[in-house]
Amino acid sequence: MTENKFHPIVTPVLVILLIIGSFFLGSLTTRVKLLEKGGTTPGAQAPANGQAQAPQPERPTKGVATIDDDPILGDKNAPITIIEFSDYECPFCKRHFTDTYPKLIKEYIDTGKARLVFRDFPLSFHDPMATKEAIAANCAKDQGGDKKYFEFHGEIFKRTTSNGNGLDDAKLKTIATDLKLNMNSFNTCLTNKAMEDEVKKDLADGSAAGASGTPTFLIGKTTADGKVDGDLLIGAQPFAAFQAVIDPLLQ
Repeated sequence: MTENKFHPIVTPVLVILLIIGSFFLGSLTTRVKLLEKGGTTPGAQAPANGQAQAPQPERPTKGVATIDDDPILGDKNAPITIIEFSDYECPFCKRHFTDTYPKLIKEYIDTGKARLVFRDFPLSFHDPMATKEAIAANCAKDQGGDKKYFEFHGEIFKRTTSNGNGLDDAKLKTIATDLKLNMNSFNTCLTNKAMEDEVKKDLADGSAAGASGTPTFLIGKTTADGKVDGDLLIGAQPFAAFQAVIDPLLQ
């Protein structure tokens, strides 16, 4: 008869080890699945030193901004105003332009229900290209008003590859040529400090309204003094998110 050499405590220890191993295997499987879906894993943002992370401030849901000589698309007397704080080099802004912007135009702008005001919010890590593109669009407005502004605006989003790679002066001048702008005036305007100051003012006003990233939308009722006090939508939101804010304001 063979003697059983296992110590009585060994079996419970093995059971505990198996339980721990199963836990880590399950955790690893969850992480792999999340990564495959492009998500983030639980605790991925935890500091390396193990200290508790400070709670993040809540994003504002309301904001206030005043419109001055900003470019406006649509009926200037439309009952609802949508202010877009945007960065031409932001890939999410380009996604909005491609996916949601056409629906907003069709449903609200072309029908006279809302007007769109575009304000520049170039993020520092997308500069200098983002600010250059913003200045170029304002130079188009300087020559051809809001119509030329939004034509130039659309061409930038169509042609840029985003993330700061952007359009250099030569490519911006190509757009200006395609839109039949006066090139002498356009070239002079590109170095006009007043245009740079206008972009900086938009950036400051956006920050004061609650914008910290792009795109950020401030949506509220149109007032005679140009002040818009309304709801903030942050990010490349689906069309339904805009409907949820705009439609109740129209009632």
